[in-house]
Amino acid sequence: MKAAQKLREWFDSHQSQVRDDIVRLTMEMVRQRTVNVTPDKLIEHPYLAIRGEEWRVAAIVSRELEAWGIPFTRHERQQGRPNLLGRMGRNENGKRLLVAAHMDVVPAGDPSEWKKIKNPFEPEVQQGMLYGRGVLDNKGPLASALVAVKMLREAIGSEALAGQLQIAALSDEEATGEDGVDYGVGYLLEEGLIDATCAIVPDIGEFMRSIDIAEKGGGVMRVTARGVQAHGSTPERGVNAIHKMANLLQRFEAFPFVYEPHPLLGHPTINVGLIHGGAAPNIVAGSCSILVDLRLVPGQTMESVQGQMLEITRQVASDFEVEIVDSRAPHAMSPSHPLIDAIQRNAEPVLGFRPEPVGLGGATFAKWLNLAGIPSVGWGPGDDNAFHVADEYVSIEELVQFSLLIGLVALDLLGDD
Repeated sequence: MKAAQKLREWFDSHQSQVRDDIVRLTMEMVRQRTVNVTPDKLIEHPYLAIRGEEWRVAAIVSRELEAWGIPFTRHERQQGRPNLLGRMGRNENGKRLLVAAHMDVVPAGDPSEWKKIKNPFEPEVQQGMLYGRGVLDNKGPLASALVAVKMLREAIGSEALAGQLQIAALSDEEATGEDGVDYGVGYLLEEGLIDATCAIVPDIGEFMRSIDIAEKGGGVMRVTARGVQAHGSTPERGVNAIHKMANLLQRFEAFPFVYEPHPLLGHPTINVGLIHGGAAPNIVAGSCSILVDLRLVPGQTMESVQGQMLEITRQVASDFEVEIVDSRAPHAMSPSHPLIDAIQRNAEPVLGFRPEPVGLGGATFAKWLNLAGIPSVGWGPGDDNAFHVADEYVSIEELVQFSLLIGLVALDLLGDD
C-alpha cells in the first residue's frame, strides 16, 4: 500500500484525535503571552519583561516532539527567545521540506474590543471556530504542523520518508523591520542553520485558496528638506523647509517609476506615511523630513529609486537629502516549481479546489528564505482579515485539513518506501 494511502486511511480513522490534538496544542500555546513588539514600543507595554518570551511556547513544542520521538535542535541568539527545528525522515535523497511557523504574537490591543471572548489569552471554541490572540497568527498553523509529524510517524513510521520533513518553531517574526528577524529566521539564516531545499510558511490565510509565490520588495526612504530658521513674524528672512517639502510632495503624486509590470505583483507603489517638520508655530521651519514607504517589483532596487528621487528633488532645490532607511528585494518563484505542483495536486481532493499562485504587496518571512536561496511559499488556513484584529479566529476544520495536507505534500515531495 502506498504511503499516501496509508496516511489517508489513518487520518480517516483518527480524525477526532487529530482535531483534539490540534485544539489542545493551540489553546495551550495561546495561553502563553508571547507578545512581541519593537524595542521603541516597550514603553507602551510595560507588562512585558522582555520582548517575545517565546520560550514559553518552545517548552510546549519541545515536550510534544520528545513525547513523539522526533529529534530536534534548539538555537537561540538571546536567552529566552529560542528557535526549534524538528526533523523527520532518512534525508537520503537531498530533498528537505521545511514548514516554518512563529511563536510570537502581536499585542491584543484594547480588551474592550474583544466581543467573542473576555480574555484574548484565554482561547475558546465557539461553533467550530477557535478564538484568541495567535490562534491564526501563528499558533494554530504551528499546531497543525506539529500534529502532521505525529500523523506521519503513527501512519507510516519515522523513517519512511526518503527525504526529510522539517518543522520550525520560530521566534521574533512580529516585530517590524530588520529588528523583526534578529532572533528568528534571520538569525538562523545568518548562522547557516537552515538547510531546507524548499519551504512552506503558513502565514497568509485566504482559506488555503492562494499560494503566495511572489512578494514585492522595497522599504523606507527618508527625504529631508533643509531651510533657514527665522522668527515667525518675519518669514521673509528665512527659508521654510515645510514649503519646500510641500512642493516636492506634489511631484511624488505621479512618481515616474521605471519598471516592467509583473504578472502577479503588478505595479510599484509609493506612500508618504510620516512627516515631521519645524520646531514651533512661531519659527520658520529649518528642516522637514518625510518617511516614504515603497513597494517594488522584480527588476527594481531601492538604490535605483533613490536615484530617481534625487533627480526629482533637484527640480525643487539642490539641498534635499534622500536616505535609504530599510531595504528588501522583491522575489518571485516560478509557478511551475515542484512544491507548488505538490500543493495543488494534493489540495484539490481534500479541499475541493485547486489553490492558485498569487503575489503579495507585503512580506512574510518566506521572503527571507527565498532571498537566501530556499524556494518558499506562503500557504495556510484562515481568513486573511482575521490577522492582527480583535476576536482573531480560525476554523478548526481548516487546521485539521492543513495538517493532513502537510503530510500528503511531504510524502509527494520527499519520497517514501
